[in-house]
Amino acid sequence: MPIQIEVNYPVYTIIINNPDVKNAVDGPTALELANAFRKFEQDNKALIAVLWGANGVFCAGANLKAITEGRPNRIRKGGDGPMGPTRMMLSKPIIAAVAGYAVAGGLELALWCDLRVVEESAIFGVFCRRFGVPLIDGGTVRLPRLIGLSRALDMILTGRPVTAQEALDWGLANRFVKDGTAREEAEKLASKIASFPQICMQNDRLSTYEQFGMNLKEAMKKEFEFGLKTLESGEFVQGSRDFTQGKGKHGKF
Repeated sequence: MPIQIEVNYPVYTIIINNPDVKNAVDGPTALELANAFRKFEQDNKALIAVLWGANGVFCAGANLKAITEGRPNRIRKGGDGPMGPTRMMLSKPIIAAVAGYAVAGGLELALWCDLRVVEESAIFGVFCRRFGVPLIDGGTVRLPRLIGLSRALDMILTGRPVTAQEALDWGLANRFVKDGTAREEAEKLASKIASFPQICMQNDRLSTYEQFGMNLKEAMKKEFEFGLKTLESGEFVQGSRDFTQGKGKHGKF
């Protein structure tokens, strides 16, 4: 199966495993990948997901050969994106564990995730520039929001490879790790995030995404609405008790 799921609650790891095509994604695989994330969203014991490409490659994008063989990616306005889950707004975070190539549609999958843990030899790039294949899974939207318009245009117009170090310098990569350790380090980070009070973390995350496109007044109002949901949950009461008992003082995590 090109898409596999391995669960170690509260971490839910989704694996792209199609080594013959460097984890490129055809139409059936995109549907399988989207369904895997739907299962994650519905699993109350799963608090955070890791997306990882097996065999040393994150994802080489859409499987162009499959297009000529009758397994094209889905191209419709509504529903799933061509690469699968890229139009979803999940309530829980996703971390990309990136090794090898994260290019074309694979870059867009990595951009869709909240954070990117990147191995030192990893390569990002809009490699589809060479073949007239558009960024259609959020690449032109998410990339400039993450790294700024000038750097995004550099990648989008030239299609050039971007190293892991450059990605880290730009903010495209969030963590820089040794080769062969991206999944392990991403799952460690996932476990740490899962240890925090979840209602507060999830609402702060959604507020951060929803403020795009709003003016300051609207964004502040929306932030207050999310914050009020957290306060109404009562989650902070236990946190206040923990602090009073000495936990987390002096910046300790």
